[in-house]
Amino acid sequence: MKGFLFRLVITALGLWVAATIVPGMAISGVGALIVSALLLGLVNAVIRPVILILTLPLTILTLGLFILVVNGISLALVAWLVPAFTISGILPATLGAIIVGLTSWFASTFVGGSGRIERIHRVEVTGRRLDG
Repeated sequence: MKGFLFRLVITALGLWVAATIVPGMAISGVGALIVSALLLGLVNAVIRPVILILTLPLTILTLGLFILVVNGISLALVAWLVPAFTISGILPATLGAIIVGLTSWFASTFVGGSGRIERIHRVEVTGRRLDG
């Protein structure tokens, strides 16, 4: 449960960053931000795989770049479902999806599967030869 909440906050952070940077994308209110993050998780888990299978030939033809458009479509679907979340077209939706993905990827590197913040421990061995 803790991991789910951390990932929800990370997705909400990504949506907030995208809404701040991308012109044509706006979220009004923290409640709409949390609901949008929750719906984006559901859309990515349920609807996005179906869209990816249906658009597989186009994705192969574009060497995977069409996945960016599919991510934009997923984000636009969430904006359509949440009245306080607006996107003015497919280009802002695609740019927003890229920013949400990058922000979520970066933030997720610090959060483990259990939801705990992870630190990298560096072990340094000095003064010893390991090869014999």
